[in-house]
Formats: sequence, C-alpha cells, structure tokens
Amino acid sequence: MAEKTAWLVQKSEEAATRYAIRGELTRLGRSPDNDIVLDDPRVSSHHVEIRRVDGVYRLCDLNSTNGTYVAGQRVTETVLAPRAVFQLGSFGPELQFVIEDALPDANQTLAAPDLPPLAGHNSVPPISKEEEKLLSRAVARARRARRSGAFDQTGMIMRVMLGEALHRSSRKFKLAIAILAGVLAGVSVYGALEIRKLGSEKQALDAQMRKIELRLESNQDPAETQRLLARLDAFQGEEKALEKTMLYRLGPGRREDPVAGGIRSLMAEFGAETYSIPPEFLDAVNRFIARYTGPDRATTERALGDARPNIETMRRVFEQENLPADLAYMAVAESGMRAGEASDSGAVGWWQFTAATAKHFGLRIDGRTDERRDVRKSTLAAAKYIRELILDFGAGSSVMLALAAYDLGPAKVKQAIRRVSDPIRQRDFWYLYRTRALPAETRDYVPKVIAAMIIARNPAAFGF
Repeated sequence: MAEKTAWLVQKSEEAATRYAIRGELTRLGRSPDNDIVLDDPRVSSHHVEIRRVDGVYRLCDLNSTNGTYVAGQRVTETVLAPRAVFQLGSFGPELQFVIEDALPDANQTLAAPDLPPLAGHNSVPPISKEEEKLLSRAVARARRARRSGAFDQTGMIMRVMLGEALHRSSRKFKLAIAILAGVLAGVSVYGALEIRKLGSEKQALDAQMRKIELRLESNQDPAETQRLLARLDAFQGEEKALEKTMLYRLGPGRREDPVAGGIRSLMAEFGAETYSIPPEFLDAVNRFIARYTGPDRATTERALGDARPNIETMRRVFEQENLPADLAYMAVAESGMRAGEASDSGAVGWWQFTAATAKHFGLRIDGRTDERRDVRKSTLAAAKYIRELILDFGAGSSVMLALAAYDLGPAKVKQAIRRVSDPIRQRDFWYLYRTRALPAETRDYVPKVIAAMIIARNPAAFGF
C-alpha cells in the first residue's frame, strides 16, 4: 500500500500549487527561511507552523500580525482534519490540507485552474498533458475576456478551442467533447448574466455607501450619526457577502484607483479592513500624496534614494519584532528621514523621541551620545513603543490606533475615545474617524503616514 503524504494546496485563478508537508515541523511565512514561502504582504515573516505529533497534524499561529482563520474564526492552535481549509489573514491566501498518495515532486504547480476534489482524484480518468494544456488555455482565455468585460467572447473562445480539440482528439472522444462544449457554453451564458447582475448590485451598494459617508461628514446630530452608521454597517455586510460568492470572484473584480487600492491593501495587513473608505480619509491621503510628490518631493526622494539603506534597516527591525515592516515609513512623516532633525519641543532623531520617552525605552542620552540618532537602536525603541501601544489598545484596529497614539500620545487618544460609550466601538478606528472622536491633528497624521507607505510600495506609479 502506497504511503500517504500530507499536502497543502493553494488555488489561484490560473493554477493550484501543492506543497508537501515533510517531517515533524513545517513552517509557513513570507521570509525565505520558511519551509513553505508565501510571497504575500498579508502574510507575516513567520506566520504559522504545522506540527505532527503521533500522526496528528496541528496548526499553530506564530503571533502573526493578521492572524490565522479556520471557518471564519481566528485561531491560535487547532487540529487539522483532512480537507480542512485555513486562511492566513482575514483576506489572505487560502490553503487546503489534504492527505493522499505521494506524488513525484515535493512542491508542484498544477496547470488546471479548477481541480476536482483532491480526495477523489483516483476515480477520475487521467488526461494527457496535451489535453490538460488545452483545457487550461481555454479557461485562461475565457477568464481574461471576462476581466476585460468582453462577456460575449466566451462563445467564440469555446468554438476555437473546440475546433482545436476535435482536430487533436481521437474519434471516440469527439462526441463527449461536443457534449461538454455545449454544457460549457450554457454555463458560460448563465454565468455571464449572473456576474453582470452581481456587478450591478455591487455598484448600487457602493453608491449607497458613498451617500452615507458624505452625510456623515456634514452631520452634527449624534442620533442621526448612529442611524447612518447602522445603515453603513448593513450595506458593508451585504457587500462582503456578495464578494464572497463564487460567481463574483470569477468576474472582473473590484476596480478602483491605485490610492484606494493601496489603502485597502494596507488595511488588510494591519487588521483594519473596511469595505467603505471614508471619502474624507481618501481625500486626506491624496492631499498628502500631492505634497510628497510636489512641495515635499525632496523628502520622498531622500527616503527612496540616499536614505534607502536606513529604511531597509528599519524594515528589518520591525519584521524581527513581528510588526508590519511598512511601519518604517512612519519615520518619513516624523523626521523626513533626517537623523539630526529636532523639533521645538525637544524631540530628536529619526523617530522624534523626547529625552524622557527615549530613556524609558532604553536609549542612551548624555553629553557624548544621543542614541536617538542611531538608526537601528532608535528604530528598535520605536518598535517597542508601537508594540506597547498595540497591546494597550487591544483587539480591533489596534495598529491604526497605535499610529494615532504615537503622534498624539496614548493618554490623549484614550481620553478622546472614552467619550464613546460602547467599549467595542472604542477599538474601531473607522468608527472613531467617522464620528470625529479623534482630534483633528491625529485625523491628519494617520493619512500622512498611509500616503508615505503607498508611495513607497509603488514609487514608479507616482513618478519616482
């Protein structure tokens, strides 16, 4: 009897990748030293481990930034049953755990985009490499047409690929292929109509949410604010459910400008996802991007050029502390990437520490040495401070609240949020932002930092 092997299967639009689980311990993460490397910004450097003890496989989260989810619930440790699916981050990559006969290669990419259930693969008649490539090409071309909005090209693609298949196939398979093509054509027409319908529903939801966001910006009545927020939550729930449907995922997907997309990507990494970005927040981010690419362009060029080695040092420090590496770009907003920068209040260095705060986090300041100007030591102190703030604010969008508290001070942020009676809402950055519970200075500082991060992630898109 063939030895059974444990696998992880990650599916994408064009392929599925299998990763073999070897030995007693398999570690997954973004860092190259993992057993399975997943190059995704929502995945932590060392995200999870799979441990095998007496034939039982256990999934263990490694204090990851975005968490590990099984059946929609965040877990720290759980037993992996065969065919179980887990997700790295609430919007990160999904992987299925399977046990089956060993395959020749440890890790391999499978060309078929929609694989049959893995547990039953031995009951499916094998297809040749040539047929497998043909099917993959047909599905890939159909998906490209759907993404470009050319739904009516699906029939043409199927006819072309059918002709090629009939030319290549032996006579006994021609009838089966013709029947399959008819079924695929019918499904394609139905799917195209449903995808269009779902797209229209999403556009309607987006329009409703934008109206509510604009009313929230000008509303002064607390009772009306609560009613508007309740409606916004309901619409966001509907949109979240819509985007999880299989047909919507097969469609062209969300189309938005790069700044909104950049905000959404960062929020997914920071655990502060929102389906509706407040227009006021988006406008503020765009305003600071205009400054970083205009009047303050020299600061951005310094961060991306001469100061790049210092940025890389900062990113490594944050990763070592299991914090999002992009928090390094806070230093752009703090000091403009100048080690000698000093404020009127006596804050000095890359991270603009006052003497008292610097000493509290272990930095040396005396007549000969000021470690606030040491890039590695000061960044390590900043990482400790930010970690302390994140733990202090607890669950919810704690990274965003930590950003606010780094600028304003934790005492002032707590004083502001305690005016909100609901303790759950006190931890929700977006609720605090929409209701203007946070001071104006902080409402400006957070978009300023986010703007620096977005430019740094894709400098070419902003002219650098």
